[in-house]
Amino acid sequence: MAEMMVERIVNADRVEDLIAVFGSFDENIKSIEEALGVCIVNRGTELKISGEEEAAYKAVRTLEGLLSLASKGEIIDEQRVRYLITLVQEGNDDKVAKMAEDVVCITAKGKPIKAKTVGQQEYIKAIGKNTITLGVGPAGTGKTYLAVAAAVAAFRARSVNRIILTRPAVEAGERLGFLPGDLQNKVDPYLRPLYDALYDMLGNETFQKYQERGSIEVVPLAYMRGRTLDDSFIILDEAQNTTKEQMKMFLTRLGFGSKIVITGDVTQIDLPTDKTSGLKDAIRVLEGVKDIAICKLTASDVVRHALVQRIIHAYEKAEAKKQAGSPAPVKRYQRKTK
Repeated sequence: MAEMMVERIVNADRVEDLIAVFGSFDENIKSIEEALGVCIVNRGTELKISGEEEAAYKAVRTLEGLLSLASKGEIIDEQRVRYLITLVQEGNDDKVAKMAEDVVCITAKGKPIKAKTVGQQEYIKAIGKNTITLGVGPAGTGKTYLAVAAAVAAFRARSVNRIILTRPAVEAGERLGFLPGDLQNKVDPYLRPLYDALYDMLGNETFQKYQERGSIEVVPLAYMRGRTLDDSFIILDEAQNTTKEQMKMFLTRLGFGSKIVITGDVTQIDLPTDKTSGLKDAIRVLEGVKDIAICKLTASDVVRHALVQRIIHAYEKAEAKKQAGSPAPVKRYQRKTK
């Protein structure tokens, strides 16, 4: 039996919020219509939604959520619309309002950094509550950027005296020895994403000043050996490319008054096949340890182009298919000798 067609009305308090929700050439409204199978018509500050009862209800919830975000000055883009539709379909749209309230950090240009998904919100809370946080998830989920934002916020609040950002310099296809320049020049390309995030938060001039003072360090993981790091906010990025030994070495650098955030994507390991990823091993070993949080972000937390999310889904699907099709290992029995 077909669902009954209904009409629902959503009222906007301000025309400006409505304009923000509609987007350029009404692209946001078209996305909602396409995703939920409804028709949305604008009359002044009123939106009329027509469609099957459940679809119309979901469209109302989506529009109300977007209008609420717009009223708080949030930018309504394709990613926001897509994510809110997903939350409504899962029945979790009540969590949206809280995301726009918590500011992690203000960038050098005065832009507030906030969680854009529920997963990101939980990740930021975990960093605040725990001494060590592992942020694991695919590209584009904001793992590194939000960790740097939390580090800068802690540094500005004088909760820590130093920010230390590090990455393993894994040779993916070319050897460090063949790259031009001294050691710093050789490792800088590996550390570039960390520099970019710091420039965004602090501005180039302020970053250079803090770096010269030693308040901010951006170094390869090898530089961590033999150090004890007190009153520091330490971020280990691309941790999937650490070995088990490197990960243990890094974790034991923790000093008093310090906080560690470890980020990585276990689907992008560049280590030789005979090496176990230190991140995968740490997730297994540290599960359930007090004051350590393991946050697993997913494709739904991707805040880049919509196509990035589809690419991740395609790879996950292909990997699942591959594993389902692989034959079970053959058990070999040895004849017992007397």
